[in-house]
Amino acid sequence: MTRLNWHEIAPDGAKALLGVHQYVTKSTNLPEELIHLVFLRVSQINRCAHCIDKHSRDLRKTMSIDKITLVPVWDEVSHLFSDQERAALAWAEEVTRVSETHASDEAYAAASAAFAPKDLVDLTITIAAMNAFNRLGAPFRLPVAAKA
Repeated sequence: MTRLNWHEIAPDGAKALLGVHQYVTKSTNLPEELIHLVFLRVSQINRCAHCIDKHSRDLRKTMSIDKITLVPVWDEVSHLFSDQERAALAWAEEVTRVSETHASDEAYAAASAAFAPKDLVDLTITIAAMNAFNRLGAPFRLPVAAKA
């Protein structure tokens, strides 16, 4: 079934979300690869095919396919990920699943130890932005670039 094209129907809403995306990707001190890693993990949790496809492709420009493939189980292969990447992935899971985790004090302490205050806020904005995009991409079934 064909679904609505949300960004054509609500261009002002799309523009507002794009503004947050541009802030995250252009105005933070977070490394670009870390941003896309977080985008990918959040999208995996939320099962947004379009965003998983897109951010996997973005990461393939700078990261090995082996590492990308193991993102869903990053905590089992922690040697493949830097301390900062592990902290970002853990915080991304905590914030994305906030209804279950309640953003625990332990998780907050771990994220705070790995990121400067401004960077932690920017990381959390990054996570929130991708959750917002996933909540449009998944229900409206944005297409993927992948071919059979």
